[in-house]
Amino acid sequence: MIKISKVTQLLNLSADTLRYYEKIKLLPPIARTSSGIRLYSDKNLSQIKFIKRAQTMGFSLAEIAQLLEFRKSPQQAKPEVRLLAKEKLTEIELRVKTLHSLQNELTLLINLCSQSEGGCPIIDGLENKNTPSK
Repeated sequence: MIKISKVTQLLNLSADTLRYYEKIKLLPPIARTSSGIRLYSDKNLSQIKFIKRAQTMGFSLAEIAQLLEFRKSPQQAKPEVRLLAKEKLTEIELRVKTLHSLQNELTLLINLCSQSEGGCPIIDGLENKNTPSK
């Protein structure tokens, strides 16, 4: 059993985050000492690592709650997990496409800025929805 202070160091999470996960029931009730200090088991640590990894993949806390339920019987939940993962992949692909478009727009604005003698194409580009042309 590991104290909350050690868990925060090991997993780079705040104590508030850990308490919040317990409050919203992403984690089961955590064991406590007689003085109320939370003690985390290896199973708790595994769940927290799972939550962190799922967040890194872009899953919301609500989706992570679903995944944690699915984790209890993965074979039965396989179709639902696959569908949820497919939806997340579609969202990520859209974000990547949007980020690529923004990258191209910023590159153009930076190039226009270096060639501009008056005004600021970057500020103009941020004020206007359309990218300024040469």
